[in-house]
Amino acid sequence: MKIRAYYNRYSYNVLIAVEAIFANKIKSLLTALGIIFGVAAVISMLAIGNGAEQEILEQIKLVGVNNIIITPILKTDQATSSDAKSSTTEGNQLAGSKNKFSKGLTLLDAGSIKSIIPTVQDVCPIITFNYSAILHDISSPVKLDGTTNTYFDLFDIKLESGTFFHEQHTREGYPVCIIGNNIKNVFFNQEPPVGKYIKCGQIWLQVIGVIERRNFAGSGSGTMAISSTDNSIIIPVKTMLLRFRNRALIRGDQVKLASAGQISTSSKTEDINQLDKIIVRVKETQQLTATAKVIGNMLMRKHNDIRDFDVSIPELLLKQQQKTKNIFNIVLGAIAGISLIVGGIGIMNIMLASVMERIREIGTRQAIGASRKDIVFQFLSESTLISVAGGLIGIILGVALSKIIQTMFDIKTIISIFSIFVSFGVSVFIGITFGYLPAKKAAEKDPVESLRQ
Repeated sequence: MKIRAYYNRYSYNVLIAVEAIFANKIKSLLTALGIIFGVAAVISMLAIGNGAEQEILEQIKLVGVNNIIITPILKTDQATSSDAKSSTTEGNQLAGSKNKFSKGLTLLDAGSIKSIIPTVQDVCPIITFNYSAILHDISSPVKLDGTTNTYFDLFDIKLESGTFFHEQHTREGYPVCIIGNNIKNVFFNQEPPVGKYIKCGQIWLQVIGVIERRNFAGSGSGTMAISSTDNSIIIPVKTMLLRFRNRALIRGDQVKLASAGQISTSSKTEDINQLDKIIVRVKETQQLTATAKVIGNMLMRKHNDIRDFDVSIPELLLKQQQKTKNIFNIVLGAIAGISLIVGGIGIMNIMLASVMERIREIGTRQAIGASRKDIVFQFLSESTLISVAGGLIGIILGVALSKIIQTMFDIKTIISIFSIFVSFGVSVFIGITFGYLPAKKAAEKDPVESLRQ
């Protein structure tokens, strides 16, 4: 009976608090706005942060944890840079190598890395050109990649149908290709493409495989060597060099001129690099930095001490990017958390004003037998209910805001249950904490003075 009496007593106080909230709907909504936007901000900001982290993890998986990427550096009008200091430095560096010439990044470089450096597991050369593919009066721009079977292994690319290149294809430069999913849909929508032919440039290529479609996060793809294969036609690297274009042969006459001192490296304006990328897989992760340094030294000797290449470790760059984004996400979360505290201060201010407005009600309740605990519980229930309602509305708004951001701005967002529980729990805690002072102040009112007012 005693428990039931307490239950009836406190349920009655909660009922009075609910009636007070509905009696002042606009004021209650304005009171809850800080909590609503605070919770929504926390959920949406953490969703953006989770999406960014997931995207980086996917990129690390795509580029491989043990990969090193070597790319050529194109010398185009660097001597006429607007930065005078940079121009002077470049000029001084080139002055000592005026009579030196580098053939750029070549297939021989890739072979040397594979055969000489013991910590290297696989080497994948890549040549890329933009072409137009034609079939049955349908023309579409495509990305033509010349590479080896190692490319598919390095980037975990699987085939939807068909086979990879055979040894004879890669050794003798057969006109065969593996096409991306978009190419299949454009040119072979009504028939299986394997065994059929497609014209790329002036060369007819036989389709031997189709790449399986996969989700691709494109941000940062330029520097990390990650690219979608959906709109690609992939051929053996020897096929590219023999049947399409070999940049190393186009300017071969200038090698002799440069060796004779008639052409300096500063006058090069065209890309003479045979390869666009070399992807190197190292056997062990801890060997990445040392192997990259050895590769750099070896290529410097092969390129006549001309640094016309760049050696980068994507995993380290991505991890640094992830660290930077984590710090940014913490800052965003802190800013969103401050909005929750501001919302709590708003609740306290409105409740304090409400206490001053309802002094007669407080005095009347005390006069008919309500204890100080009852008054405290009534006002505390009111602030808590406002916070709970604001938290629930904020959750709905935060989820909706995350979806809108993903749809409108193409930013990946991942809503976590943890962020929902944390933001809602903090909103309830703030309602109780900031609601206690007004409740305590209401309970301390003298009944006689309250009735007199």
